[in-house]
Amino acid sequence: MFDMKWLRANKEEFDRSMVRRGIGPQSEKLLALDDARRATIASLNELQELRNKSSKQIGQAKAAGDEEKAQQLLAQVADLKAKVQEGEEREREQTQALNDFMLALPNLLAQDVPEGEDENDNVEISRFMEPTKFDFAPKEHYELGEALGLMDFEAAARMSGSRFVVLKGQLALLERALAGFMLDLHTIHHGFAEISAPVLVRPQALVGTGQLPKFGEDSFETTDGRWLIPTSEVTLNNLVREQILSEKELPLRVTSHSQCFRSEAGSSGRDTKGMLRQHQFSKVEMVVITTPDKSDEEHEKILACSQQVFERLKIPYRTVRLCSGDMGNSMQRTYDIEAWMPGQNTYREVASISTAGSWQARRMNARYRTGEGKVEFVHTLNGSGVAVGRLMIALMENYQNKDGSISIPEPLQRYMNGLEVIGADK
Repeated sequence: MFDMKWLRANKEEFDRSMVRRGIGPQSEKLLALDDARRATIASLNELQELRNKSSKQIGQAKAAGDEEKAQQLLAQVADLKAKVQEGEEREREQTQALNDFMLALPNLLAQDVPEGEDENDNVEISRFMEPTKFDFAPKEHYELGEALGLMDFEAAARMSGSRFVVLKGQLALLERALAGFMLDLHTIHHGFAEISAPVLVRPQALVGTGQLPKFGEDSFETTDGRWLIPTSEVTLNNLVREQILSEKELPLRVTSHSQCFRSEAGSSGRDTKGMLRQHQFSKVEMVVITTPDKSDEEHEKILACSQQVFERLKIPYRTVRLCSGDMGNSMQRTYDIEAWMPGQNTYREVASISTAGSWQARRMNARYRTGEGKVEFVHTLNGSGVAVGRLMIALMENYQNKDGSISIPEPLQRYMNGLEVIGADK
């Protein structure tokens, strides 16, 4: 959703962002829809004023004993009432058309988003540690997990189909340990409040954060019209839906560990082996609700929070700024953290940290009252804190040993009941 007053004054900037998104200028059509709606509203106001005036004249005519004029005015009021009803229906249709068009448009890009067509044009801005070196050929995570007897894709396929996994024993414990480690990091050290929220939501919750209406095929809808969340970004943001917060409550920092569900539509044939791209996975998410003047500062803060996960576990990673052609539909600016995956001999995305500005807030009608009493839209930011499965992949591959066992980083050992190595003896 967009501020139409701002758009009218900044048409070139708006269209420039849409062109960078690869969809071409959109302001002319958007303003034409709004102009039609405004013209209808103006006409309705005139008709209503005339109807009110005629209604008053009916009583005056009857008081003067002019029944003929009173009847003429009654007919006129009836005609005006019908025209008002027609106009109101037309205004509802025009408002719906305008909203539908805006809901399908992407967010405006921040000025510092680099130009580019796809992930190959993303810009690396920092790197932590050099890629892990081994004196043996490193294996991929699923080779390690299956050899240990702790990762079972066949059992998952028998009950659920492809892109699912069953974790057993020490790997199931590792998954739980990683989630606990990250929640403690973000709540105790970074000041986030932990939230446990539903994984089933109404469609308007997904509209609020931008997954609907454009990307419905990427999520799962239930038979009663609810949707399984693709990320707890949805639930954490919708905590402030249709609310007016006080400025003193901001910034609001919340985190959650949840199951997430994605259909992975459009990813056919990509990353079919292992846990990298699954229909169900768990994730620790961070969301910040803040004032516009603190938005960029908060973006850098949650990036640092996500980076600390990898730094404390000593997993090599790099941070990239996404280019215009690789940006998510809902976001103004995004950083990706890509962990080194020795088994694949490449960096792979494991976390995204983004700012949506006021785009999501307008869709959710989430606002705050300034100290001066003015009501404004909040800014929303979200960051992976991080995806548990992808972090597990990075840990398994970077901490693998020649005999196929997996060492446990020291910060995780207390979450693993003191276990230092995941081995074949389970």
